[in-house]
Amino acid sequence: MSYSSYETLIVERRGPVGWLINNRPRQLNAMSSRMRDEFATAWTELDSDPAVKVIVHTGEGRAFQTGVDMTELATDGLGMERYRESVEKLDLHFTAWHQKVRKPVIAAVNGLCAGGGFHFVADADIVLASSDAQFFDPHVSAGQVVAFENIALLRKMPFEPVMRMALVGRFERMSAQRAYELGMVSELVEPERLRERAGELAKTIARNSPAAMAATKRALWGALESGLTDACRNGADELVSVWGHPDQTEGPQAFVEKREPRWVELAPQTPPVGE
Repeated sequence: MSYSSYETLIVERRGPVGWLINNRPRQLNAMSSRMRDEFATAWTELDSDPAVKVIVHTGEGRAFQTGVDMTELATDGLGMERYRESVEKLDLHFTAWHQKVRKPVIAAVNGLCAGGGFHFVADADIVLASSDAQFFDPHVSAGQVVAFENIALLRKMPFEPVMRMALVGRFERMSAQRAYELGMVSELVEPERLRERAGELAKTIARNSPAAMAATKRALWGALESGLTDACRNGADELVSVWGHPDQTEGPQAFVEKREPRWVELAPQTPPVGE
């Protein structure tokens, strides 16, 4: 499968791992309107490529992602109004979660992560960070409201440090070590090994059943949207959804025969009615 041509991103596959790399290093990978649109295409292409089993998201240069491009906001005459319709409709199609990406997503945070960059931290299934990474939210320092990104972070970490980060704005940065202690990040890696480690982890995950992992993602993320009993009911539905799937037979058979399983690829997604 060949990917689209991108101006602000690098999108490629290496073995079973799809790489989505923010590529505006001179702007600290701030998200222009062009990058926002390219994200939506990139997530879809990587999720649709049957050869991609896991997606790693990282950035070029000294920043992972630093939110919306403030220069564009200040100079193009449109400001945030260009995003009004998508925000009011909760059409956050540039992220992994709201795009309903079925494959495991690893965010490998290199350097600075600020503001809208937290979308990609909150929506990733697993987050690694370089030991020199720094996190801060400058929204209120630029007259903007903190909402989606930090609301989503509340699913991963305690309330008080999220609120503190929202209210302090650009005047205080959270270290990678503190982010790890609070559960925003599950592993710290020396900067020069970040991509290597993310690739290793992705390849390990890629050895598992794609169908089982997709159902697992739906079950666990879905649990954050509902109460315990409803979450268990939904989890039961996902559990039995793969009963009868070829991977259910292949997994035990491969174990007995002491070989790598031959998993069935994910079936193409069916677009929602009306699209």
